[in-house]
Amino acid sequence: MKNVVVIFDAPKFTAENYDQVWEDLQAAGFSHPQGLLSHVGFPSPNGGWMVVDVWESGDAFAEFGKTLIPIIQKSGVEVPEPKVIPAHFFLAGMEHTPA
Repeated sequence: MKNVVVIFDAPKFTAENYDQVWEDLQAAGFSHPQGLLSHVGFPSPNGGWMVVDVWESGDAFAEFGKTLIPIIQKSGVEVPEPKVIPAHFFLAGMEHTPA
């Protein structure tokens, strides 16, 4: 099982869109999606919103996508397909701290 990095670069997405997607995921029981190792959401330096995840595998992300994509589509904002890149190395942090 090879870790993958998943990068969403959504030029038209906002912090409000992101927060709503997160709330909808939590309401659907996905506060801690199976296979997700790391997640960060942030304003893109070029405008819009970015998300960078590390997943246990591409399959784990694909399974989560069955829930995620319809929730993103509900926002009405077009989000380009994410880039899924095999990770060469992943080091998990020692403690979770909110930004």
